[in-house]
Amino acid sequence: MIFNIQRYSTHDGPGIRTVVFIKGCSLSCRWCQNPESRARTRDLLYDARLCLDGCTLCQQAAPAAISRALNGLLIDRQRLTDDDLTTLTHCCPTQALSVCGETQTVDDIMATVLRDKPFYDRSGGGITLSGGEPFMDPTLSLALLQASRQQNIHTAVETCLHVPWRYLEPSLPLVDLFLADLKHVDSARFRQWTDGSAKRVLDNLVRLADAGKKMIIRVPLIPGFNADKASIKAITRFAADRLRVNEIHFLPYHTLGINKYHLLGETYTAPDKPLDAPELLAFAQEYARDCGLTATLRG
Repeated sequence: MIFNIQRYSTHDGPGIRTVVFIKGCSLSCRWCQNPESRARTRDLLYDARLCLDGCTLCQQAAPAAISRALNGLLIDRQRLTDDDLTTLTHCCPTQALSVCGETQTVDDIMATVLRDKPFYDRSGGGITLSGGEPFMDPTLSLALLQASRQQNIHTAVETCLHVPWRYLEPSLPLVDLFLADLKHVDSARFRQWTDGSAKRVLDNLVRLADAGKKMIIRVPLIPGFNADKASIKAITRFAADRLRVNEIHFLPYHTLGINKYHLLGETYTAPDKPLDAPELLAFAQEYARDCGLTATLRG
C-alpha cells in the first residue's frame, strides 16, 4: 500500500527523482513528520476547519464510527471498517475528511515513474522508495526495484532499517543507494524515543556495509534525543569507523508535521519548537569532516 507518489524531487537521492511512499513502519519516533505513514492500513484524517456545519454525508457513510458534536465530528477510528474508508474516500465535498493510503499495482506505479524517465537519464536521477519504511512491505519494494532495474532506472531507498534482515536481503542487488537513518547508537535512548531496537538497526547497517552497499547516512538532530555533542560524536564515529561511509547528512529538527497529528486525532509528544543551534550544527559538520566524511546540512 502506498500513500503518495512525488515527482520531480531533488532531495531524495541524486538527480531528479520520483519518490514512492510506502505505508507501514515498525518504529514510533516521537518526532515523525509523516505519522500517516506508520500504519500498514489506511488512515482517516479530519480537518475541522474545513468541515461544513449541517453536513451529514460522512455520518451516513459510517454511522457506527462518526457522529456530530457542537464543535465538529466525533470519530471512533477503532470502529471504522475497510468498507467505511472506501466510502469515505470520495464522500466529503470539502476534503475535511480524507483517507490516506491506496493499493496500486506495480504496473500502475511504474506507469507514473516512467513518465519522467527522460529527466532521470539527463540528471542521473531515478526512483526512490520511501515511507514509512519501504521494507515493511518487502514484496512491493522488491517488485518495484525489479521493475526499475529492467528499465535501467537508478534506484534508492530511504530506510530506517528497523526490519528483519530477511526483508532486506532479496532487494540488495537491486538497490544502487541506501539513504539510511542512523538516529542513535545508545540503545536505551533509542528505545525511549522510538519504541524500537537500536541493535536491529546497527546490525543491519553493518551488514549493508560489509556487503559493500553504497550508503549515505542521515542523522535527524532532535532536541533532548541526540542534538548534543556527545551523541553526534558517537553517531559520526560509528558511521566513519564501522560503516566506512563517505557521506553523512544532518537533518535539523523542525515541527512542520505537528498538524498531521491533530488530523489523526493523536498527541504530539516531541519538542514544540524547531532546533535552533547554529553552533551545534557547525560542530557536527566540522567533526564529521575531521572524521573524513563529507558533511551536509539538509533542511
